[in-house]
Amino acid sequence: MFEFEVVHKSTEHQGRIGKLQTPHGELTTPIFMPVGTQASVKTISPDQLRALGASIILSNTYHLYLRPGHELIREAGGLHTFMNWPGAILTDSGGFQVFSLSKLTKVTDEGVLFRSHIDGSAHHFTPEKVMEIEMALGADIAMAFDLCLPYTASYEEAALAQARTTQWAARCRERHDRPDQALFGIVQGVAYRDLREKSARELVAMDFPGYAVGGLSVGEPKDVMYEVLDYTVPLLPENKPRYLMGVGSPDALWEGVARGIDMFDCVLPTRIARNGTAMTSRGRVIIRDAKYARDFAPLDPECACPTCQQYTRAYLRHLFKAREILGLVLVTYHNLFFLARMMERIRHSIEQGVYNQAKQEFFASYYGKSPGE
Repeated sequence: MFEFEVVHKSTEHQGRIGKLQTPHGELTTPIFMPVGTQASVKTISPDQLRALGASIILSNTYHLYLRPGHELIREAGGLHTFMNWPGAILTDSGGFQVFSLSKLTKVTDEGVLFRSHIDGSAHHFTPEKVMEIEMALGADIAMAFDLCLPYTASYEEAALAQARTTQWAARCRERHDRPDQALFGIVQGVAYRDLREKSARELVAMDFPGYAVGGLSVGEPKDVMYEVLDYTVPLLPENKPRYLMGVGSPDALWEGVARGIDMFDCVLPTRIARNGTAMTSRGRVIIRDAKYARDFAPLDPECACPTCQQYTRAYLRHLFKAREILGLVLVTYHNLFFLARMMERIRHSIEQGVYNQAKQEFFASYYGKSPGE
């Protein structure tokens, strides 16, 4: 039910094209996964997601555990049926949310005691509990329970978190017994090279069907993130998918692919869309700006999405100024379409052996500069 094959390797860098078989269809990597935290990608329907080319989305264990509850979703037939999504789903373990959203946490070797950000109620996440939740949700890919720290964490804090992440991964591996669901391990260690390498070695020894690099895009400079990838990714098996968690800016997607990453997710494209910001072939457009009030051109003249084919910048600006929900829907669709087409461009450039040229052209158009400037 779960197989991964590298079908093409770049001649210019570490990037590759893969085929990832899941119970809900085959994925072509490298791929960007839209985020549907609470069993919904905000302001966009499953039908629209399929239409723009999405084949896998991400949902969150922490949020779905708190509301509506994993047992209710199990009763509904699993997450795919509950949200009417025919494609693949990946569920995060909720580790990051426990620490970023909870009002109070207490971490021990056993797990994490925390209070709900919704009503303050007390809860206890252990690796075994998280596996129970994720197996009930029934996603194609489940993430092991990990301990994520901010970039500013001390070495001692990072070492303890890395050790616990390894211990928890082993307990997740022991508890997980759903054959139609793949369990991925998560490499942690903040930006300390020896801890990252130790984490990778220990997780690889457990022989997970896939591996994620977690604890990045949490405040560190991007050159630090790229450096961590440079020495971490080569330690992960070539014949298994590699997932960079929580990263979705165009530059980081190009740079991540070049370092051998296969899967990405991020709330960025949908979050900025709800604030009226669009990703376009000429960089970001803040559609609420006054200069677009009488601009009857498409949002992005080079884009083939329905938003750009059917609506003008002036109309989109009007929707945002009038606080009409349609504006959020149209720009969200465009941003996800933009990233889906960008990932197609990345894959094509790898196949054709012109990745570096394509990257230069994209950066010049989108950022007005060369990579690294």
